[in-house]
Amino acid sequence: MTRSTTDEAAVPPLPSPKERRRLRKAKSLSEDEVAAAVGVTRATVRSWETGRTSPRGRKRALYAKLIAPEPAVKPTAKPTAKPTVVTAKAATAGARPAADRPTAEPAAAPAAAPAATDPPEAPPLAEAPPPPSDPGAGAGTADGPSRAPEAPGRPSGAAEAPGERRTSPAEAFGERRTSPAEAFDELYARTAPGLVRQTYLLSGRRALARESVERAFELAWQRWPEVAVDRDPAGWVRAAAYEYAMSPWHRLRRTHRHPDAPPTEPGKRALFDALLDLPPAYRRTLLLYDGVGLDLPETAAETEASTLAAAGRLMTARAAVAERLPELAEADSPAEQSALLHDRLGGLARAEHVPVPRPARAVRTGSENKARLWTRAAVAGVALLIAVTGLTLHTAPTHYEQPISPPERVGGVPPRGGPQKLTAQDLKLQKSLGEQLAHGPERLVPELR
Repeated sequence: MTRSTTDEAAVPPLPSPKERRRLRKAKSLSEDEVAAAVGVTRATVRSWETGRTSPRGRKRALYAKLIAPEPAVKPTAKPTAKPTVVTAKAATAGARPAADRPTAEPAAAPAAAPAATDPPEAPPLAEAPPPPSDPGAGAGTADGPSRAPEAPGRPSGAAEAPGERRTSPAEAFGERRTSPAEAFDELYARTAPGLVRQTYLLSGRRALARESVERAFELAWQRWPEVAVDRDPAGWVRAAAYEYAMSPWHRLRRTHRHPDAPPTEPGKRALFDALLDLPPAYRRTLLLYDGVGLDLPETAAETEASTLAAAGRLMTARAAVAERLPELAEADSPAEQSALLHDRLGGLARAEHVPVPRPARAVRTGSENKARLWTRAAVAGVALLIAVTGLTLHTAPTHYEQPISPPERVGGVPPRGGPQKLTAQDLKLQKSLGEQLAHGPERLVPELR
C-alpha cells in the first residue's frame, strides 16, 4: 500500500512502470529533466520507471502531472486542414483568440474547465506540498535552475517558434509569482497544523510541540532566501521542529520535564507509551516512515543516517511497538503492518487536542522582533567590549613593578653568644692604639697582641 504526505484522493493513480517510461519518452523528456522538475535525482526517476519504488506526497503529484498525457483536441475545421498542436503553453494559458491566429490554423474550441470542488480534508499527519507560488522569485533548485517541462511534440532543446514566448516553470504548472510573505503564509497555513500533531507524537508534550513548530517557522523566516529555493521547504521546517523538540535541554525546564497525560483509551494509551519508550532516533525514524509517509532514503537523509541504519532502526521500532499492540504483530506482511501503524498514528494524532499555532503574521512578526533584538544585543555587546578594552589600555601600567614583600617576624633562632666579630671601626681603633706611644709618667703600658 502506497501512501503519501498529501491526500492521495486528489492525486490520479500512476500508470505501470513501463507506461511511465513510454509517456516520458512521448513528451521528449529526459530523466534529468524529470528529476530537475520533480526535485529528485536521476537514479530515483529510473527507480520509479523500473518499478522498484514509487513516488509519494508532493513528488507523486508533480510526477503524475508531468507525465500525464495531453488530452487530444479534435479540429473543428475541414479534414484537409492541419490539426492544431496543443502545447504546454496553450494548455496552461488557454487558447488564443481566433483573430490572433494565422488563417491557415483552424480555431479550436477550448476544453471545458473541470467543475470546482472542495478539496477533501487532509489526514492528521499530512503535510501539504509547498506553496504553488514561486517564493524564490526565479531562483532554481539546489542542483541548478529549474527547467520548464518541454511542450509535447517538441524535442528537448529545440528552438522556439517565432513569436512564441518561452513557458516559465510557474506557468507550466499553473503557478503564479507571489511575495515572500505570501509564500511563507501559505506554507505555514498548509503545514503548521499537521506538523504540530507530528511533533506531539514525537515529544508527548502539547505545549512543546506548538513551541517547536513556531520556533522552526521563525527560523525559516529568518533564512527564507535559503528555504525558498530548497527542494522541500516543508521538510526543512519539519527537520528544524523535530530537532528543537528532541533537544535534551528541555528536561531542565519544569513545564517540559514530564510528558503530558496519556490518552484514556487503552489502544491509544498503549501506542502512546510505546512511542515514548523508544529512543529518540528510533521514534523519529518510525514517525517519518510510517506516520508521515517518507520513503527509506528520505527518512535516512532527514535523520542523518545511512539507509541500512535507518532500516534497522525502523525494524527495531516496529518490533517494540508490536509487543504493545497485538494486532500489529498479527499483520501478514511488512506493508500491511506499515499501513496499520500509519492508521493508528493518524488516529492517535486526531484524537488528541493539540494547541493551534499562532497566525502566520504573528510568527513572522515575532521572528523579525527576535532578530532585531539579537542584533541590538550583539551591537551593544561589541560596544561594551570595546569600551572595556579601551579603559583597560588606558589604566594599565606600562612597565612591570615587582611587588615588595610584606615584613614577617622570624622566630625560633637562638641568640648569638661569645665575643662578637670586630667591625671595621673597631679594627681601626685597635691599630691606632698600637702605633702611638703613651705620654706622661712612665707606667706600665699593656701590650696588645
